[in-house]
Amino acid sequence: MRKARIAVLGAGWWGAHVYIPSLLADPTVDLVAVNRRDPAALKEITDRFGIARGYTDYRELLATEKPDGVVIVSPHTVHHEQAIAALDAGAHVLIDKPMATSAAQAREIVSKAAENGLQIIIPYGWNFKDFTRQAADLMRQGRIGTIRHVVCQMASPTEDLFGGEGLIETRDHMFQPQKDTWADPAKAGGYGWGQLSHALGLMYALVDLAPVEVMAMTGLSPAGVDWYDAAVVRLSNGATAALSGSSTVPKHCGYQLDIRIFGSDGMLLIDVERERMELRRKDSQDVVLDVPKGAGAYQCIEPTQRLAQICLGTAQRNEAPGIVGQRAVETLDAMYRAARSGKVEQV
Repeated sequence: MRKARIAVLGAGWWGAHVYIPSLLADPTVDLVAVNRRDPAALKEITDRFGIARGYTDYRELLATEKPDGVVIVSPHTVHHEQAIAALDAGAHVLIDKPMATSAAQAREIVSKAAENGLQIIIPYGWNFKDFTRQAADLMRQGRIGTIRHVVCQMASPTEDLFGGEGLIETRDHMFQPQKDTWADPAKAGGYGWGQLSHALGLMYALVDLAPVEVMAMTGLSPAGVDWYDAAVVRLSNGATAALSGSSTVPKHCGYQLDIRIFGSDGMLLIDVERERMELRRKDSQDVVLDVPKGAGAYQCIEPTQRLAQICLGTAQRNEAPGIVGQRAVETLDAMYRAARSGKVEQV
């Protein structure tokens, strides 16, 4: 049986904790190599997981291994550089969110993939749930009519991460999140890039509209990055969207993600925390799913499986393609500019 030859670039905390184990557990994948700049950490990874080849230089990896697909899990600010290099090397790419840290970078990545006939997948874990896939199908069928307004809020127990203290629940992991990736304003730290990007990834999978302009305010942590985000977005058909993000959910509570989409014929609700998916129509022809308990729990296994299927030509769908990631980045780019300027910023 042919296997998808996949490599991991920038393997740190999340790569070692989630992506590498997921790839190794997939019988359709041959994890051919891993990259990390720190030689000692790289050896620790290859020894722990039994990976035959490790590279401190990702360009050498791409040139030598010629993988079918690449998982990019490096710091946010390196995603663009590595994605372009991987696409130029002929590999499909899974790019950890955010896919880039500027709208221009995101557009270049999407353009490069199209030019080379390759696919991008962004690992927005909630996009791959059965109930969110069904919601996306209903939205594509136009079941709520013309979209007029969207409410999208996300909150999570990440106060310490964006406060510059690290993430306490990772203390027993092989590696911990790098503080300068998550809590340095000069390196795309902050709740928007680090967490609200998940919510936007799901929102734009449901709402096939581009962002046009954004106004915003943020509340900052002691590290100088956003703990809180409040933004209003104008979408390409004239609809409005209200965005909210908060990092200060108590640690003993779970993630909150709530998206409500209001249209000319009805509305759709997805509530990950309470595991609900309801489509309510003005003619009472409602669709209310019986979502199993636990179905909203965040996982990130399906995205690597989908990457393997894309490499092998067997994927039936891509729940988080490049255009979804691009729109999320475009929104965040304009949101941060608007928070700094105090003005409405164009996307």
